[in-house]
Amino acid sequence: MRRLDNIDLRLLRVFVTLTEAGSFAGAQIALNLSQSTLSTHIAALERSLGAPVCLRGRRGFRLTPFGEATLAAARQLFADIDMFQKRVGRSSDRLVGRLGIGIVDGVVSSPELGLQGPLRKVIQAAPDVFVDLRLGNPHELEQWVTEGHRDVVIGPFAQHGPGVVYVPLHREAHALYCGMLHPLFAVETPSTADIEASLFSVRGYRQLEDLYRVNHPRASANVIHMEAQTMLILSGQYIGFLPRHIGDGYVRQGQMRALKPQTYQFFSQHYAAYRRADREQPLIKLFIAELRRHLSATQEG
Repeated sequence: MRRLDNIDLRLLRVFVTLTEAGSFAGAQIALNLSQSTLSTHIAALERSLGAPVCLRGRRGFRLTPFGEATLAAARQLFADIDMFQKRVGRSSDRLVGRLGIGIVDGVVSSPELGLQGPLRKVIQAAPDVFVDLRLGNPHELEQWVTEGHRDVVIGPFAQHGPGVVYVPLHREAHALYCGMLHPLFAVETPSTADIEASLFSVRGYRQLEDLYRVNHPRASANVIHMEAQTMLILSGQYIGFLPRHIGDGYVRQGQMRALKPQTYQFFSQHYAAYRRADREQPLIKLFIAELRRHLSATQEG
C-alpha cells in the first residue's frame, strides 16, 4: 500500500479549490495560477496518491470515484487541522486557526455591512488567525455554512436552514435605478407604462421578487453580482435594483437616477449565520461580537 504521510498539503488545498471552482479555468482565477502550473500540481498530487482524481476533456471537468473519496477525506482532514489549531490555541490562551467567511458582493461601500472594521478588530485581537474570505450569492452562502465549508456567512437569507443560527444585522435599502444614457433619466415623473416598457435587469436568485416589485412583465437581463448589475444600468439600456449605498453614489456623480424611490424602494434584511454546533468556537464568537459592536457603532453615529 502506498504511504501517504508525505503528501504536500498545499496540493490537497489546490485540489479542493479546483473542485469548489468546478473547472480549471475557475480554479486558475481563484488560485492565481496558470493552466500549466495548475495541471502540474494536480498531476503531482495524482502521482503521490497513485490514482487519477479527475478527468478533463471535451466533456469538461469531473471527479473520478477516487477523486470523490479524496475530496471528502481532504475536507475532513482540513477540518481536523483547523480543530487542532483551535484547541492548541485555547490551551495557550491564543486564538489561532482558520476563519472561513462568506459574504454577498457589493457591500464594501456599506457603512453597516462592510467587513473592513470588524476584520481589523479580529486581526488586532488574534494576529495568528488565517482569514479565508469568499464572495457568493445567498443560496451558495447558506449551502456553504450548512455543509461546513464556511464558518460564518453574511447575506440576505430568505430560507433559514436547520441547525444554523441567524443573527440579524442590518436592513439594507434598495432602489430602482437607470443610467444617465437611459431615456427615463430625463423624465421627471416616469409613468408605470414607462417603467414596464424599459428593459429590466433582475437578480438571478431573486428574479420573481424583482419582477413583482415593479409589476414588470419580463426580465431582459440576469445578474448574480451587484457589480454586474451596476454595469448594465450604466450602459443606459436597462433599469434595475441596486443597494442605495451603491446606487446613490452614482447619483451624486450624475451617472444614475433613482426612479420613483418612494414607490419602488424596499429593504433587504441581512444576517450573519453560523452552525449551532459551532456557537462556542472562540473565533466565531469573536467575529460575531465584532460584527455586532461595529453595527452598534454605525447606528449610534
